[in-house]
Amino acid sequence: MSKMDEYIIERNKSNSGFAQLVEQENINLEASVKVRELRENMGMSQREFAKLVGKPQSTIARIENGSMNVSTKVLSEIAQATHRRLTINFSPAF
Repeated sequence: MSKMDEYIIERNKSNSGFAQLVEQENINLEASVKVRELRENMGMSQREFAKLVGKPQSTIARIENGSMNVSTKVLSEIAQATHRRLTINFSPAF
């Protein structure tokens, strides 16, 4: 177990929602990285990518900077528009 995992467990004892907040931020970060990698691999600007997937450029920016709790619906729409398959994976947490 890493020091970070230990910290999260200890902090969650005094703040029962802390671990959940950390997990949501990890999900946001992972989605952020994956969407940005996809867009860059396609050689597109945020504006071009947004037009392709039918979303405002500001939505793509919020996904990419990790400030949006992106839904599976939006990720699925991105996958369909880019001819990709969305997969969801459950991994051990701690």
